[in-house]
Amino acid sequence: MIVRPTLLLDSRRVERNIETMARKVQGEAVRWRPHMKTHQSAQIAELFRHRGVEAITVSSLSMAKYFADHGWRDILVAFPVNLLERELLVELASCVHLGLLVDSPLPLSQLASSLESPVDLWIKIDVGYRRAGLSWDDEKGVLSLAEEIMQRPCFRFRGFLTHGGQTYSAGSPERIREIFRENLDRMNSLKRAFSLRFPRVGVEISVGDTPGCRLAEGWRGVDEVRPGNFVFYDLQQLSLGVCSQEEIALAVACPVASLYPERSQGLLYGGAVHLSKDTFLDAQGRRLYGWVVPLREEGWGRVEEGGGLLSLSQEHGLFELTPPLAASLRAGGLAAVLPAHSCLAVSALGAYQTLDGRAVERLREA
Repeated sequence: MIVRPTLLLDSRRVERNIETMARKVQGEAVRWRPHMKTHQSAQIAELFRHRGVEAITVSSLSMAKYFADHGWRDILVAFPVNLLERELLVELASCVHLGLLVDSPLPLSQLASSLESPVDLWIKIDVGYRRAGLSWDDEKGVLSLAEEIMQRPCFRFRGFLTHGGQTYSAGSPERIREIFRENLDRMNSLKRAFSLRFPRVGVEISVGDTPGCRLAEGWRGVDEVRPGNFVFYDLQQLSLGVCSQEEIALAVACPVASLYPERSQGLLYGGAVHLSKDTFLDAQGRRLYGWVVPLREEGWGRVEEGGGLLSLSQEHGLFELTPPLAASLRAGGLAAVLPAHSCLAVSALGAYQTLDGRAVERLREA
């Protein structure tokens, strides 16, 4: 029985989403290293293993440890090296094929002096997102860092890695495709520059954003892709035209605390600590925190039946009470919230429950 905000999974949609991406990856003949940060679940990860996936991406060393403990042996940590976790890093490097990111020469000496087993190193490249990495047009700096990595026997230089997160602010599917093509051009220019300077050394390109990977019409020059959000999708992806409503595989079941028909609003037990404060833009250009829809035995309703999640405080969620939604809700019952961003909703809550009542565990960091 659900009595507090709870993650709900539509298992059939999860499997269909994985199968759809698997077919695309196979068609493009690239290595698939799916990102596990969205679901953070060893049980869900097994669905990828059943499709031949052997290499995964994670966002932290503690997540790497969790999946290593569940039998994964080729793990890339897609976050610049945190030297304060050297003890865990050394432990992981001794038992898995570990990949790490750097975007500066500063950690190399300390990392090299700590390691007892070799690790893969990728250089993080900023292709326009302006979050982390060396700029794609800093050819001198990128090649200098690559050369320094290759001079140390404890490192296996793999190549250049990017996350083109600026696709999340694109206004249309065509703009996403345009940004993705531009990102590939920038990564391939670095690959050519490296090959000219080091003609006998192999170099790879790794990319990973769900909008670009889902909508791209080709992955020219790419060796590896690392999308993650596609496993569940969410309202951000829906608003970008990346997925359909039928592909959103995650919702949050929330108790309905009160209904205020006189002001066309309702209150959920479900706030920022459950859903995060990430937002999306609806068709009217409103910035909302999610969408409240009816919850039925067979699953959740469609956006057309619901109302926008207008504001969040710590535990409270205030939503728009539309006539179709008012007809299906009652105080003391449950509603479903389609989250703006599924990754953060998962991080905020605990285990999942499937629509047929089965529990699905996930990583819980201390």
